Amino acid sequence: MSTDSTSRITLYVTNFCPYCRMAERLLETRGIPYKTLSAEDPSIRAELISSTGWRTVPVIMLDDKLVGGYQELAMLDRSGRLSEMLA
Repeated sequence: MSTDSTSRITLYVTNFCPYCRMAERLLETRGIPYKTLSAEDPSIRAELISSTGWRTVPVIMLDDKLVGGYQELAMLDRSGRLSEMLA
């Protein structure tokens, strides 16, 4: 789990979420820095739901904009758009 404070990507995760681990693995494989916040913290979860409307994890943010979950991240990666967005 990364805690890179300079990263542009933030993952909101829980401990027992396989899609959270898959998102972390994808970013690590690509060498993309990210930070994680625990959606198990009630105040973080409430803020997340309020700001995004999402109740499931992972929630992936790029520069404070919602990317989506793991599937959206994987689609961006496969299409090459993730690299473009980070350039």
